[in-house]
Formats: sequence, structure tokens, C-alpha cells
Amino acid sequence: MLFRVLTLLAVTLTATASPAALRLPNIFSDHMVVQQKMPVRVWGWTTAGQEVTVEMGGKSVSGKAGADGRFDVSLPELPAGGPHTLTVKADETRTINDVLVGEVWICSGQSNMQWSVNASNDPDLEKLAAKFPNIRMINFPQVGTQDPILSHDDRRWMVCNPENLGNFSAVGYFFARQLHLTIDVPIGMINNAWGGSACEAWVNRDVLKANEKFAPLLARWEAQEKQFAELSGNSSLNDDQKKALEGLKRQMSGNSRPANIYNGVLKSHLGYTIRGAIWYQGESNAGRAYQYRDLFPTMIENWRNEWGQGDFPFYWVQLADFKAQQAEPAESDWAELREAQTMTMSRLKNTGEAVIIDIGEGKDIHPKNKVDVGRRLARWALANEYGVQVPFHSPQYKSMERVDNKIVLTFDHVAGGWRPFDVAQPVGFAIAGEDHKFVWADAKILQDGRIEVSSSKVAAPVAVRYAWADNPVCNMFSGAGLPLTPFRTDDWPGVTINSN
Repeated sequence: MLFRVLTLLAVTLTATASPAALRLPNIFSDHMVVQQKMPVRVWGWTTAGQEVTVEMGGKSVSGKAGADGRFDVSLPELPAGGPHTLTVKADETRTINDVLVGEVWICSGQSNMQWSVNASNDPDLEKLAAKFPNIRMINFPQVGTQDPILSHDDRRWMVCNPENLGNFSAVGYFFARQLHLTIDVPIGMINNAWGGSACEAWVNRDVLKANEKFAPLLARWEAQEKQFAELSGNSSLNDDQKKALEGLKRQMSGNSRPANIYNGVLKSHLGYTIRGAIWYQGESNAGRAYQYRDLFPTMIENWRNEWGQGDFPFYWVQLADFKAQQAEPAESDWAELREAQTMTMSRLKNTGEAVIIDIGEGKDIHPKNKVDVGRRLARWALANEYGVQVPFHSPQYKSMERVDNKIVLTFDHVAGGWRPFDVAQPVGFAIAGEDHKFVWADAKILQDGRIEVSSSKVAAPVAVRYAWADNPVCNMFSGAGLPLTPFRTDDWPGVTINSN
């Protein structure tokens, strides 16, 4: 109970302005970047009923604070450029300096998005070249709570320079740098990633409650919450109960509890005018990959609905290769999670997936090559948001046809034809008959671009899989250098089908 009271007190102090004060969320701070060519939302708190005027770049808008002291206005759209001064006038005046107008993107997810330039390849060289003052980033803290936090006053925007770059999200930075060098406008990145976070922690709890598919997930958490409340209210705990209480306390404020990050991190800047979002997460949900088929698109729709900007672009990174390689074809929860990610493209419009099955490290869940990850995400944005003619979509399985004792596969998005890596023959295919027993297959590229798959061990094949493993050995790329998306032609029940 004490933990709950302290949390509520902290939220109240963070979210409420005193009657005579003008307060803005920390997202509105010096060096910020606002979105070009869209109305720019500005909100905060002041005296109830107070007239508020916001000015920047020769544009002005006025409004009035509501009974709770909150105001929310939108400046008319501005062209890329700056620096500008943003002025908010109410019962007092706040001035925000060095404001740029350009492209703003959320970079979110778990540790591989949080992963800094300092911890990635060649940080010394990257810092020497970090002379991009028009690239900015703000890092949000990691706070888990069921009660909305509306500002994190200790976090501000950073300018890209050798001193600051090491603290930038590496994927976010390399994505931003590619955009900046290509379209030549300022780029702002809002980094709210939290290592180890589960997808459900990023979703409004009411949204989860409204979908019966998530009832088992919520029931599991409700049981823990009930136990936490009971132990918190007991003043005479034994040693085992005290230990259990400490563990539950960490869970209650952690990064897996449904809606914890949505409230503790996302709410403070949800609604800030953006172009779109990039996302790298899924490792923490791999054991519940079938559930992720619904959970991930639910999260995206939740964000879009509450942001109020329609179906803004949402691009994610498919999980990299990781863990030990297997000598024979086998089931894999990581493969099933990758499949769930790929399925989201067909469920929601204006989404895309950067495939990095070639970039991971078996020994390390945090591969250090973040440059190529950022670039593959940037391809999606450049092609779809900025009209740049560049290949962006990894090759993807389309259909299959059985011909005698072989299966012939057809694919989409094979820009520039096939280019197997390292050796000429395709590697990474497995084939099975009605017995569901997969064996490694022989594969060859046909003249029309289809791929023929067979094995002397399977006389009557019915299914093919490619790169279906935690850490697959595979080598298929398009001529544009984009890896073939891992896939299976079957829909046989996987290892996570009953995991909730």
C-alpha cells in the first residue's frame, strides 16, 4: 500500500501545475525539433481559464486553459528550417530556444533500440564524424507505473556532436543520419526504448481488457497484483513473504506489467506531432509468439488511435539471428516471433519490416552492427514517406507449387534478382512430407527467379521452410542486398501456440 501511495504522490506532483505556474512537458525544451508541414501540437498547464498564446516562426495560435489548467493548441504548419524561438505566453512567459523544424520520429522498443552508439561498432570513429547539429535526440527515463506521468523534467533534447553522440540510440542515430543526408532537413528522434520490455507494457490497459484474447495475460498479472496488495498490507511478514514482496514490488514497477511503460513513459509525449515510428522489440515476447500475432498490431493501433495522426508509418526490425545453431531442422520460438512480426504487415497498412537475419551474433543478443539496421529502416522511410527511389522491401515468400517430388516457390520484392551470399547455391531451406519431419533440402534458382526445393529423403513433399531457427544458416539476398524474409509454407502448430 505504501508503494502505491508514493507512486500516486509522485505522479500527482509531476502531472499537476500549481495555480500560478506555467508548465510544459519536458518534450518542449531547448534544441527540440518539431514536425514540418503539419500542425504542431503544444500543450501544458497554467491557471484554469487562462488565455494562452503560442508563437514561433511568424506563426501564432491562441487558446484557453480548461478547468483542470490544461491547454492544448496547434501552431499552423511550418517549413523545414530554423533555428526558431518558441514562445508560450499565459500568466507568465516561457521561451524555448534553438528550435528546428524538420522530421520527427519515435524510436522505441527494448534494448536493441536503446543500445547506444557508445556500445556499438566503432564509437570512436562515429564520434569523430558526429558533426550534424541538425540531428537531435531526446532520451526518456525508464519509469513503470499504472498511473500516467505527464512530464519527465530531468530529460532534454541533445544536439548531435562528438560530446553527446555516445548517448544516442545507435539504431535511431543511424536511421536519422541516413534521412538527414538524403533529404537534407533537420531530424528529431524521440528515444523511449526500455531494455527487456514486453510488448504489453506499451499498451493502454483498457485496450487489452477490451480484447478477450488477452484475458489469460491479464489474469496472470491480476493474480500477482492481488498477492502484492495482500503482502503490502501485512505488517507481520515472515522472511519468505518479505522476499516475495520485494520480487513483486520489482514486477509492479517493471517493464513487463501491462500498461506500465504506456503510463510511465509514453504518456508524457503521446500526441507530440511526429512523422512516424521505428521499433525494435520482440525478444521478451518470443516465448508467446502466437499471442504476439495479435498483441503487436494491437499496440500499433492503440498508439495510432491515441496519437490522433491517423495511420502514421510504423516500421520495425525483425529479430536477428541469435543463440546456438542447430545441426538439424527444429522448431523455434524465435522463428515464430519473426513470423508474427511479418504477419503484421498484412494486417495493418503503412507498416514495414527491416529483416536482419544476417546481422545478429549467436553469442550476443545485442549485435553491435547497428549501422545496417538503421539503414534498412531508413530505406522504408525514404521510399514511402519521402519519395526516394530506393529498394526497401526484403524478398518475401508468395506461393508454392508441387511438381513431382519437388516444391517450386514464388517470391515478391526480389529487386535485382537473387544473389546468394558466399556460395552460389541457396542455403537454409528445409523440406517435409505429411509426417511433418523436416530435413535439409537442395535448392536451386530457376531462370524465372523461382526457387526449386527437393530432397532425396522426402518423396512426396508438402511443406518448405527457410531460415526457420533461432540462429539459421541462410544466404539468400536480393540483388539490392536485402535478405530473404524467413518463412514457412505450412501452418502446423508451433511451440508457442498455447503460451499466454
